[in-house]
Amino acid sequence: MSTTTLASGTSALSRRIAPALLFLIALAATLITLLPIAIVIFTAFKPTAEVNAFPPTLLPEAWTLANFERIFTDLPFARLIVNSFVFAGGVTLLSLTFDALAAYVLARIDFRGSRILLIALIGSLMIPFQATLIPVYQLVADLGWINSYAGLIAPRAADAFGIFFLRQFFLSLPRDLDSAARVDGASEVRIFRSIVLPNAVPALVTLGVYNFVNNWNDLLWPLVMTTDPEMGTITSGLTALTGPGGIIPFGVMMAGSLIALLPLAILFLFLQRRFVASVASTGLK
Repeated sequence: MSTTTLASGTSALSRRIAPALLFLIALAATLITLLPIAIVIFTAFKPTAEVNAFPPTLLPEAWTLANFERIFTDLPFARLIVNSFVFAGGVTLLSLTFDALAAYVLARIDFRGSRILLIALIGSLMIPFQATLIPVYQLVADLGWINSYAGLIAPRAADAFGIFFLRQFFLSLPRDLDSAARVDGASEVRIFRSIVLPNAVPALVTLGVYNFVNNWNDLLWPLVMTTDPEMGTITSGLTALTGPGGIIPFGVMMAGSLIALLPLAILFLFLQRRFVASVASTGLK
């Protein structure tokens, strides 16, 4: 057998093995990623004895809905769900509005001090959220907004990351569109509403999903801004299940977490195509 024939056979074998190896790696990564979700799902249907059993098991031997019944009897869970939707949805709508307006000004309008303003905006991204929590809480308390939707939503009505993200997307849009509209007598508001926003739908959807998921899953902010159990969110409300001595009913916790996960999964399924399109088309300049 010649060297050329041997090399050709080895190359063909490598081409067959490489896809199979990549598939196995992708499968292993997928299983590792889905394992925590599987634990949440199966634990939610386990009775207390199985949840606390050692060694632990993945699949429940006796399936039960008792954990889901407790989540609605031990907590005002329906109200917590409504609060989570109002909080996450309100923050998302307001932040998209204000972030888009600020990003449009920074990306499409030339004015003195815009570069300094942009640097200050990027610099604010380096400040930890925890560093501003106490001053913001004091401000919200002075306004009398503790235990209110205004106190939960207003401080998050705009954020530096969203402004920077949309600015980068707006920079990728051709400026000739703005110039042609101005020649036709369009105002900046008309250009923003009729030209920029329709072309920025993928970026807006991406930022909207990010904001909604981030605020829906947030624990610290609702926990600090609300003391009334009726004004909490799902994530902060679940902390009330912790019993004396730090005893945690994991089955009930997992049932609540599973219910909290469902709206996010449904949201992503509906917006998956636009989300992927935005990731593929959005570039940083």
